[in-house]
Amino acid sequence: MKYRSLGQNESVSILGFGCMRLPVVNEVYADIDETEATKQIRYAIDNGVNYIDTAYPYHGENSEAFVGRALQDGYRDKVFLATKCPSWLIKTREDMDKYLDIQLERLQTDYIDYYLLHALNKNYWENYKKLGVWDFIDKALESGKIKHIGFSFHDEYPVFEDILTSYDWDFCQIQMNYFDEDYQAGLKGLKLAGKRNIDVIIMEPLRGGRLAEQGPGEIQAIWQKAENKHSSAGWALRYLWNYPEVKTILSGMNNMDHIKENIKEAEKAKVNMLTEDEKALINEVKHVYKSRIQVDCTNCKYCMPCPHGVDIPANFAFYNNAFVFDDKEHFKTAFRNQLKPESWADACQKCGECEPKCPQQIEIIQELERVADYFIR
Repeated sequence: MKYRSLGQNESVSILGFGCMRLPVVNEVYADIDETEATKQIRYAIDNGVNYIDTAYPYHGENSEAFVGRALQDGYRDKVFLATKCPSWLIKTREDMDKYLDIQLERLQTDYIDYYLLHALNKNYWENYKKLGVWDFIDKALESGKIKHIGFSFHDEYPVFEDILTSYDWDFCQIQMNYFDEDYQAGLKGLKLAGKRNIDVIIMEPLRGGRLAEQGPGEIQAIWQKAENKHSSAGWALRYLWNYPEVKTILSGMNNMDHIKENIKEAEKAKVNMLTEDEKALINEVKHVYKSRIQVDCTNCKYCMPCPHGVDIPANFAFYNNAFVFDDKEHFKTAFRNQLKPESWADACQKCGECEPKCPQQIEIIQELERVADYFIR
């Protein structure tokens, strides 16, 4: 296992174990298969992984308590433990203390090594500031209940810049992969954090597992041109490890073969390891994926809110992903499960209010018709 400096003097494995996609029983997300999941986490730790990441809501609020049990028998002392304050539940200054204490109890520990304000966006951030988050942070650090403070991020880049530059954070956590270089904080945010000496943890390196799959034949043909062969997942991880600003990559692992493969890749990883030819291959794969996009929506949300309740960018995102990853059934199911029916494309009343607002000049009404035909009708 390779390690990088996180903070002033802590060496953290470049592969971290994310505990939001653990093996479950009978496909029930809240019912963790504790025997198998414990085996997997301890195998990873035994083979050098020393950063374990969980959060209050994962697995129906069962992940933290499970992690607390899995880290018994001396394993807690072998790892840096990360969890996150549930931002959406914070209504008062006292709530911050309350949830931290609940999490410490669940995790069966006296302290959290890396504590994050979870899923920060503009609204959550304004709420935290209004309620006195600085006082909470100062006191939690002073008491020793947390060792390092950071945040995970889910919003547009200007919000990220505002949050990052408002406090002397120890670290931050952003979503990034070779497909999503310009999404949310993205590559620009990674570089900004590096300039400010704020360490970066990467989440969604495989885009929810999609970049670990073989992908369409044309994608595999590109990977086969490489002199040194790697799996699809291996290429996605190597792309990130190549950046010196990346300290560790969180992988939501739930398959022992994948854990072994990822550890094997981590053993060979280093900063600036990619050759120019390898960078070109990754870029070629990215462009092939992006060429399959059907609607040139950038998720700027200028079209929103729709007066009739249609979530226009979300409809286009599911539609595009179905074509990009050549998997209609998966994204049709995700579309129906994750979007409320009243926000589906077929709720469009063709009022036309959205189209003049679109910087990409998308014919939104026509494209929503296609989404409706593809996923709904």
